[in-house]
Amino acid sequence: MSALIAEDEIVHEVDFVWLEDISKLDYVRQSLDRLPTRRSRPPYHRDGRMVGYALLGPEAKPSRSSGTFRRRVFWLLPHDRDTEPDGLYATGAPAEAVDPRTLAPGTKGRKTERSGGGPAAPAVSEPSSAVEQLGLTLPL
Repeated sequence: MSALIAEDEIVHEVDFVWLEDISKLDYVRQSLDRLPTRRSRPPYHRDGRMVGYALLGPEAKPSRSSGTFRRRVFWLLPHDRDTEPDGLYATGAPAEAVDPRTLAPGTKGRKTERSGGGPAAPAVSEPSSAVEQLGLTLPL
């Protein structure tokens, strides 16, 4: 689950490989998987589909016991909002889901109003609060 991913577990990430256009996705699920390499495309053994994965830098060390690397994998299940917009996650999002626009190598990412099923965040040039959108001013 994303809440269980600590920043120190992903400190060696250097880039992501996205297998889909993430601008069309409200959220992606993320998990830390034990993988045999730092950089190659990982195998995928879940229902649904892999959306992307992290690449690790050369300073990342394998586990002493298993020889594997912990890398983030981003994925979606068949009942997620992108394929079933009126389904289980029409509102809300799974515990391990984050808005892909908040992700960067070495950063956990976070949920946003959009990932929870709300409207997309306004562009920077648009008013950013409901008060501004309604053209109201608050008393000082």
